[in-house]
Amino acid sequence: MSATLYLVPSVLGDAAPIETLPSATLAVLRRLDYLVVETPKQARRFLKLAGIMLAGRKLHIDVLDEHTPESRLPGLLAPALAGNDIGVVSDCGCPAVADPGAKLVRLAHANAIRVLPLVGPSSILLALMASGLNGQRFRFQGYLPVEAARRERSLRVLEHAARERQETQIMIEAPYRNNRLLQALLSVCAPETLLCLASDLTLPTQSVVTRTIERWRADHPDINRRPTVFLLGSPARMHGGNSVASIGNRARQRE
Repeated sequence: MSATLYLVPSVLGDAAPIETLPSATLAVLRRLDYLVVETPKQARRFLKLAGIMLAGRKLHIDVLDEHTPESRLPGLLAPALAGNDIGVVSDCGCPAVADPGAKLVRLAHANAIRVLPLVGPSSILLALMASGLNGQRFRFQGYLPVEAARRERSLRVLEHAARERQETQIMIEAPYRNNRLLQALLSVCAPETLLCLASDLTLPTQSVVTRTIERWRADHPDINRRPTVFLLGSPARMHGGNSVASIGNRARQRE
């Protein structure tokens, strides 16, 4: 029997599913009897927000997180091998992107199980779209080292790549460590380097702002526990050798 492994995007933060997920994605989610999730409590909350009643329903929920051993993966895929569709749901945003769900997707391909990604919010792409930085050449770095000296070395390498290759560098951090990463960026990077902070995407409190490091040093927000995507870029060169940053600086001087 043929089955499909659906990659079901979740909401970002407390956004209402009906506002950020297409009806077709929610329709698939409503009919699935097998789910593989990162955190059951978070998944049940998401299902409740999506208007999916759990009481009296025969819904099988298995866990795939960073601690799941490789030996558990065949068991998670077993329902699909028996002909049942499975949905993979991350705690936030798109599954299998900076998410352990990628392991199950790879195994599904190895077993000729159809894999179908569904449409939903991706904080990485939403942030890149709104940043004004290079959207044609970019690299997602995920989480940087927590240890301060290693993190600073990584940031120097990423800033160099942003400058030399005009390549936007995209990072995320555990929300409770956001301010530490921001302080590291402000300390390590050159004044003219561009930094975008994209916080609370899709939420009423969302904020996406791109400024030079110099301007962020003069005035930067408290982003503690606010889901944030960090994007690092080199000032874009424009006609006549001017940069976006220098044009903005001259405009402020005339005010």
